[in-house]
Amino acid sequence: MQKTEDIDNRERLARFLKVLGDSNRLGIALSIGKEARSVTEIVRASGLSQTLVSFHLRIMREANVVRTERHGHFIYYSLSDTSLLEVLSRLSQMLNGKKLLMEKTPEPVRRPRLKAWRK
Repeated sequence: MQKTEDIDNRERLARFLKVLGDSNRLGIALSIGKEARSVTEIVRASGLSQTLVSFHLRIMREANVVRTERHGHFIYYSLSDTSLLEVLSRLSQMLNGKKLLMEKTPEPVRRPRLKAWRK
């Protein structure tokens, strides 16, 4: 007979893997990489629409694949554990005989500087 804790762990892992089993979400995770990224940066790197990226990020956040951090009006997403990238790379190596190439890191979004208001 299996312990309830083992079954719970297996079910959590299955849910986690199911979330990453979607190619769009997998691509989003790879485009986030080891840095915190805004939705705009993720959209640019993934090639997906903002609506689709936001939809997938919500699912990924609920599954604890990503976490959020607010800076002013912007929300930045990062992987909950960046060791996930190594796991994905190893899985790719196992399947394809070569390591997964991480998607190119998007360049930071250039934010305009506010000029001091003068009368």
